[in-house]
Amino acid sequence: MNILITGASKGIGNAIANELRSIGEIYVTGRDENALIACKANGFCVCDLSKDVSRLVEFIEKNHIDVLINNAGEYLYHNIENITVEELQRIYQTNLLAPTYLISKAVPYMKSKKWGRIINIGSISGVMGEAYASLYSASKAGLLGLSKALALELAEYKITVNTINPGWVETELGKSSIDESEFSQEEILENIPQKRFVQPIEIAKLCKYLISDDAKGITGQGINLCAGLSVGI
Repeated sequence: MNILITGASKGIGNAIANELRSIGEIYVTGRDENALIACKANGFCVCDLSKDVSRLVEFIEKNHIDVLINNAGEYLYHNIENITVEELQRIYQTNLLAPTYLISKAVPYMKSKKWGRIINIGSISGVMGEAYASLYSASKAGLLGLSKALALELAEYKITVNTINPGWVETELGKSSIDESEFSQEEILENIPQKRFVQPIEIAKLCKYLISDDAKGITGQGINLCAGLSVGI
């Protein structure tokens, strides 16, 4: 089993890489070469998904990736009228367009094996919507639609496609998201039913389950791992 995790240099992606090391060959990609080296994976590719992904496409085809975890993402907290074209292109390219293109390049090998796993890391913001994070919410909502459509398209090849939608996660990105917002950490925690942030290892273990044969009947699903945030307050 050859597993590629995007955005694996830190946070959720790094936790996933460490957790899945026991079940397959781990390949990682991200922008920080030193951090990727520290992952001690079977191979890595330095790549910025908001720019050129041609090197990563070659990497996918060369290493016969049959488990693709689209984890890399960018967050932007901004009112809609002040968004620039550059911001729009960067967010959509990183969060939706690049994952879609990477899937298209990984699928041929999965089809030849008649087995594969595609896991997209979305966000609870893509399920519920988040004021002042419209580009982020829309791009993550796009992953849900993509997963549903591809689950149907690829089902006969025993390829499953699912989206995990984390809520607030205790990572550098999560902390920076709080800093960019108008709310304090205490105010955010007060609105989470479990009064806690999700830990990266929780997402990693869910990925491990979705890859397993026990989860072969789960496809086209958006799974909310959000400490109850999607239910209400």
